[in-house]
Amino acid sequence: MRSALAASLAYILAATAAWAECPGNPDALGVARTIAIDPAEHSRLGTMQYVETLPLQDKEVVLTFDDGPLPPYSRRILDILAAECIKATFFIVGQMAREYPDLVRRAYDEGHTIATHSQNHPMHFDRLPVSRIAEEIDGGIASTAAALGNGRAVAPFFRVPGLRTSPATERYLASHGLILWSADFPADDWRHISARQVMQRALDRLAHYGKGILLLHDIQPATALALPDLLKALKVRGYRIVHVVPAGPDQPKTDTTPEQWTQHAPGKSTLSRAIEAEVTPQLPVPSPQSFGWPDLFGAKELVATRQVRLRLTRRSGYQTVSIVEAHWPRRVHLPPISPDALPAPSLQSFGVPHPFGPNIMLPSEVAFKPTAALSAVGVR
Repeated sequence: MRSALAASLAYILAATAAWAECPGNPDALGVARTIAIDPAEHSRLGTMQYVETLPLQDKEVVLTFDDGPLPPYSRRILDILAAECIKATFFIVGQMAREYPDLVRRAYDEGHTIATHSQNHPMHFDRLPVSRIAEEIDGGIASTAAALGNGRAVAPFFRVPGLRTSPATERYLASHGLILWSADFPADDWRHISARQVMQRALDRLAHYGKGILLLHDIQPATALALPDLLKALKVRGYRIVHVVPAGPDQPKTDTTPEQWTQHAPGKSTLSRAIEAEVTPQLPVPSPQSFGWPDLFGAKELVATRQVRLRLTRRSGYQTVSIVEAHWPRRVHLPPISPDALPAPSLQSFGVPHPFGPNIMLPSEVAFKPTAALSAVGVR
């Protein structure tokens, strides 16, 4: 009992010290602690898809950002994180690293973990052949390393675009010592919703789980707008930020137990099941009667035929054929539809004010080049 109390007191003191170390902002959220993980021991993380996730304590949050960097949004997000002395993990797209290497270097210089997110962000990653999987993963790492000028600065962390993984992808990553990151919950900021909705969904889902890996995107205007209020709300509600780094010679791995990595029940997360239940129709299990049993020929009661004489076009005369007629019920009873079942359309439904429009998610055969869309609207 005494040792547990001492450990709790030490944790609180360490977190308080971390908060107090932010120059110019004594009320900053800061980083409560850092977790160093060994890629050789953990290959897949995030309960949205896997059994294992990070060994977090209650009310601990890991911030992750995908798809960048992209000015002005990534720059604004880095400004906000710096003001709060918060460290996050950025999953960089290789093409974006080539286009904006200064932002990749800034994120690294400010202490954030630099991970990768493929070279071109193909949306159907689960359908790619092994050769293309290798090109996307290796290319993204190479482009990010080139932007940093140091291959060792890139963390061995990878997140699949759209979380569309495959057995081939997982085998390739494991064979190259890379940890595959999913998440514990998203904030849906890629859905062109408002900044307030982004913040509320993040807080609601965090309250549901109590802790976890939050998935965000630093190329989204709504995310840049929502982040200051989100961080304030996290501090008010007593949440703490955890920074994740790869273990190495200068950073020994954090001591944990196997149970801490499997803190959620196996299988799909409660949130994933709830979302899936809303959109997936529940079909009954087939029964013998589904196939006409015990009257295998009773289909005549459901499907009828009638004979019709058709005139032949290629030779004189007529031919008699049978036409199948489907007998549908004369009365169809449908459940009433509530007028509140569907939300009213908003400007965000049509891509406003998002500069990329509703087609930001490109198919796999098209390279991920939001810079072209930005040039079209005059944003750099």
